[in-house]
Amino acid sequence: MPDGSLMQTGGDFDGVRKIRTFVPCEASGICDWVESTTQELQSGRWYSTNQLLPDGRQIIIGGRSAFNLEFIPPNANGPLYFPFLNATNDDQNDNLYPYVHLLPSGNLFVFANRDSIEYNYLTDTVVRTFPRIPGEPRNYPSGGSSVMLPLLASNNFSIVEILVCGGAQYGAYLNSAAQMTCSNTCGRMVVSDPNPTWAMDDIMPIPRCMGDMILLPTRDVMIINGAQQGSQGWTNAINPAFSPVLYYTYASPGYRMLTMAPTTIARMYHSTANLMQDGRIFIAGSNPHQFYVFDVDYPTELRLEAFSPHYLAPSHDLQRPTVTVSPLQITYNTPFTVTVSAPVTLAGPPEINLVSAPFSTHSYQQGQRVVSLAVSSSVQIALATLYQITAVAPWGPTLAPPGYYMLFAVNEAVPSTAVWVLLST
Repeated sequence: MPDGSLMQTGGDFDGVRKIRTFVPCEASGICDWVESTTQELQSGRWYSTNQLLPDGRQIIIGGRSAFNLEFIPPNANGPLYFPFLNATNDDQNDNLYPYVHLLPSGNLFVFANRDSIEYNYLTDTVVRTFPRIPGEPRNYPSGGSSVMLPLLASNNFSIVEILVCGGAQYGAYLNSAAQMTCSNTCGRMVVSDPNPTWAMDDIMPIPRCMGDMILLPTRDVMIINGAQQGSQGWTNAINPAFSPVLYYTYASPGYRMLTMAPTTIARMYHSTANLMQDGRIFIAGSNPHQFYVFDVDYPTELRLEAFSPHYLAPSHDLQRPTVTVSPLQITYNTPFTVTVSAPVTLAGPPEINLVSAPFSTHSYQQGQRVVSLAVSSSVQIALATLYQITAVAPWGPTLAPPGYYMLFAVNEAVPSTAVWVLLST
C-alpha cells in the first residue's frame, strides 16, 4: 500500500472474504497480520489478483467462480461483472490469478488463460482486445508467469512490453497422472503498438511451469523455481526445474536465455521468490501437499535460500557503485539528487532505477515494475570517485503508483545495494 503497509485479501473456506493487513514495526517491536473484523470483500475470492492503482486504491480481479472485480475501498455499487473472466474460463479454470499490469496510460493490461485485453477501470470498458498468445494456457493452474518489462525514460516511457513465459499443456491439471511436459515458450508483445502481435522467438533451455519471473535492477529478468512436468496443484508436478534462467531483455531474439547455477532443493507448488535490497533473490517454500508432509519425494520445504545473480560476482566489484546519500522521499516529476561513490572513475553516469516491492504468490509477483529514470546530470566531486547524480522522479502515478521503491544505481550492468525511497505527490 502507499504507506508501506501490506494488505492481503481472500482465501478459502472462512477466509474467502477476509481482508488482512500488516503494519511494519521496528525490529524490537511486535507486529503481526491483523484480520479485519469490520471490513470484508464484497465477493468471495480464492486465487484472485490485486493491483495497486494510481489513486492508492486496490482493484481485485477474479478468483475461483468469481467472474467480477471490486475495489478497496469499495465502490458503492458493489462488485462489477467482468465478462472477460467468463470468456477465458475452461474446464481447468485456467483464468485464476490473472496477470494484471498497470500501464502508463492508466489502463490495465489483463491476461487470463491465453487471452488479454486493455481495460479502463474508471469507465468499466474494454479499450481493445489483443491477439491470443500461441501455445498452452498460461495462468493458474497451468502455472506460467508474466512481467511488464522495464519502463524507460530513454523512450519517454512510450514503449510498453509484456512478457509471458511458461505454462502447462491443456489437460495437465485434469489428468495429473500423465505428468505432461510443461511449456518452454515465452511470448513478448509491445502493447503500446497500434497493431501488436506476440513474438514467440525465445525458447527456454528447459520446460517450466510454476516459475517465478523476477525483474532485476539491471532491467533483465530472472526465471527461477518451478517444475518441468505437470501443473500447479497438490502433488500435480514432478521433475523440478533446478536451474534458474537469466533473460536478457535487450539481446536479440533467440539469444536472450542463459542457464544459471542450479539449486539442489525442489521449489515447486507454493514456492516464492522476491528481489532483495542487496540484489539477491530470496527464495522460500514449496509444499505440494494439503498439510506438512516430510517423508515423500517432494516434501514440505522449510529451508530458505538466497540466489546471487551474476552481477554480484567479486569480479564486478570495481564497477559496483554505492549510494551514499539519497532522499527519503521523492515527488512526482521533480528532480532529486543522489550521491554515488565508485571504486574507480565512472565512464558515464549510472542508471537510476526504481524497483517496486511486489506481493508474490503462485508464480506471479503482483504489482511488480521497474522504472528507469531520466538522469539529467552527473557531477564528479573534486578528484574523488564521488558523483552527484540528478534524476527526475516518475511523471505521475500511472507510471509508478505511490509507495515505497528500492532505488538502485546501476553502472555498466552492475547494481548498487538499493536504498528505500517513498514516491508521493
